[in-house]
Amino acid sequence: MSSVEEHRKEAPKSVNCYIITVSDTRTPETDSGGDLVQKFLEEAGHTIAGRTIVKDDYEDIRELVYKNSVHTGIEAIILTGGTGISPRDTTYESVASLLDKVLPGFGEIFRFLSFTEDIGSAAILSRAIAGTIGNTAIFSIPGSTGAVKLAMSRIIIPELGHVMREIYKRG
Repeated sequence: MSSVEEHRKEAPKSVNCYIITVSDTRTPETDSGGDLVQKFLEEAGHTIAGRTIVKDDYEDIRELVYKNSVHTGIEAIILTGGTGISPRDTTYESVASLLDKVLPGFGEIFRFLSFTEDIGSAAILSRAIAGTIGNTAIFSIPGSTGAVKLAMSRIIIPELGHVMREIYKRG
């Protein structure tokens, strides 16, 4: 058994997750990206500790992410939306300003998969990012349902337990 297989075997099977949709226009009824994140998490056996929609505002996003990252019942936060390059897109800056550790491979792999499987060279416009704040895993992905499906099915769901195992590892 490889060390990665061994780590996955030791990983928690269920993670308490909080979902944040960043959007100036989405409502609970139109939040298809958030719905899809929740569906993937629940189907994989993870728990939804909460879910909210926040306007694309640097301080509002930052406050919400920080507040939930220090909540003892939340192990992972998944944000969807606000990762582009328009002047209103501030999710990347908000999240990056809080991270203790960055997982650069997450964004790299997401853009690679987007390039090869989905949108081609337009993948350069994505600013997906992941990392940790204390003992909380943070994943920030674009808001389109295609991007959510790709990130959840190919990266987050396969590695979420493994990420938590590494966060909780001592010594």
